[in-house]
Amino acid sequence: MDSINIKKLAEALNLSTSTISRAFRDNKEISVSTKERILLKAKELNYQPNHYASNLREQKSKTIAVIVPELANNYFSQAIHGIERIARENGYHILIYVTDDDYKKEVNFIRHLHNGRADGIIMSVSGEANDHNYLNDFGDKRLPLVFFDRIYDDIETPRVITNDYDSSFSATEHLIQQGCKRIAYLVVNKSLSIGKTRMQGYINALQKHHIAFNEDLVIDCSNDYEENSGIIKNALIQFKPDGIFASVERLAFATYYACQDLNIKIPDDVKVISFSSLEIAPLLNPSLTTITQPASEIGMEAAQMLFRILNAETGKNSTRELVLQSKIIERRSTALSSKTT
Repeated sequence: MDSINIKKLAEALNLSTSTISRAFRDNKEISVSTKERILLKAKELNYQPNHYASNLREQKSKTIAVIVPELANNYFSQAIHGIERIARENGYHILIYVTDDDYKKEVNFIRHLHNGRADGIIMSVSGEANDHNYLNDFGDKRLPLVFFDRIYDDIETPRVITNDYDSSFSATEHLIQQGCKRIAYLVVNKSLSIGKTRMQGYINALQKHHIAFNEDLVIDCSNDYEENSGIIKNALIQFKPDGIFASVERLAFATYYACQDLNIKIPDDVKVISFSSLEIAPLLNPSLTTITQPASEIGMEAAQMLFRILNAETGKNSTRELVLQSKIIERRSTALSSKTT
């Protein structure tokens, strides 16, 4: 039997090739009866649509790009899993780009993606960026863009975030209720949106409980694990905090290592809480008290926002913001004694 192409299928049905193509794309302009007739004839003639060629004609890559600061953080792995699930349901693939919190990498990735490699971008922004205006340089030609977790406040685009202020306030208050009076706040970049928001929650919780804010206890850390170990060890020796609030997951790990090296016992000598979606947090010694973000749900919601734009259900420069709720999971690292479970 001769191979069947879209032209021959159209002739067999006495329809145009564009109608056939729209039926396979599930276009709403095609009636249900016509669509069923086309699909039935296609099955009868063993016709398989060439979606790749169709994508080229429509100038669509059927790919979305996901830009994240790191992959070692369990939160981003879970978020990417959520994004991929929604992309797959929409017949799309994802490309993952890792900036390592390097602003230049972020800019290069975004510019590279505007060559047709992707139809849209989901991004958690770089930790070192100062000028975000490069995103506006594309004008109306900017690809549909959705922020998640880390955002640029001055860029108008949809975003999915969590209630970072409330979570930080509650985390600090939890340490205070567990008896801590000298709480160190570990942060990588205070100028980034999440750094500022989380720090404000920390400061206001101290104020509520009449604990004076001490700038020495705000510990500026870096993206380098070894460097962080030295910074945290120095803070533990010099400032002697009795509680540590790590604003990102990797700083909790660095704190555990530093305490082990200095023979400082968690939670007897210092209590530790951290933002983290780490699945093995209950298995750490001691188990880590976490502010856990709904990472997979964040990824899914961000992807659904992007597809609403790609399907022209919303404008690509809309500023819709979705705020999801994190929750504190108490474990041994903030217990009243090391024997508490």
